[in-house]
Amino acid sequence: MVAIDVNGTSLHYLDEGPRDAPAIVFSNSMFFDVSMFEEQAKAFGDRYRVVRYDHRGQGGSAKAPRDQLDMDTLSEDTAALIEALGIEKCCFVGNSMGGFIGLRLAARRPDLIASAIILGSSADAEVSVDAMDAVVDVIENNGMQPVIDDVLYFMLGDTTLNDPSRAPIKQRVAQMLESRTPDYANSVWNIAHRKPVHDELASIQVPVWVVAGSEDHTYPPEHSQRIADGIENAKYILMEQTGHVHAVERPDAVNEVLGEHLLAVGL
Repeated sequence: MVAIDVNGTSLHYLDEGPRDAPAIVFSNSMFFDVSMFEEQAKAFGDRYRVVRYDHRGQGGSAKAPRDQLDMDTLSEDTAALIEALGIEKCCFVGNSMGGFIGLRLAARRPDLIASAIILGSSADAEVSVDAMDAVVDVIENNGMQPVIDDVLYFMLGDTTLNDPSRAPIKQRVAQMLESRTPDYANSVWNIAHRKPVHDELASIQVPVWVVAGSEDHTYPPEHSQRIADGIENAKYILMEQTGHVHAVERPDAVNEVLGEHLLAVGL
């Protein structure tokens, strides 16, 4: 496992592909790790520098107390990682929590971000605070097992949940959730209580594509539409038969969007 010390923490990361090629930095959703964007790394790693990492407090990265897992701190971690790896500017791809980070970096650190793709995310304050706080309490006191079905519903679209041909996806995500320890409750709490960034969207000048899942139970398409409406010249895309974790549910469709985006922005 490769780790790097940045911003007062240690982040597990993967750095693949030619070092002199344009860089894509992938930032995953809550509960997931670097494996979330495995199919994208395979598809683009021959001609792009592909960086994936685990957030502070998750995956192979260092644990941290609840008051050090807010979205601003995670964004600062990511900026420090990009700088430490010597990446001048990158295409940033973030899903959900990764999208929270991507929006902050696009607004605050345009020196590091050439363009961004925001998947299944939101610029608003959390609308389901009470429900998420209840999940936090269960995870903290009883572990993940009692809430796995609930979290699967938040993560996966109806097609993935009910189509037998997608059963392996559901099984993979369930197994991942089963492996998560009670301290993940601290990260969930910080999602529930994050600060909104909608007022910062107008300052974003880099190209941003915002991708909604038509079956996203966590942040339905109107959240993505609001992001796109708030950013000048942003592009909104509705991905059908997709829930909250696009790269896991429909990796080929995400690869198609990413390829079109890279071509459009000249990377």
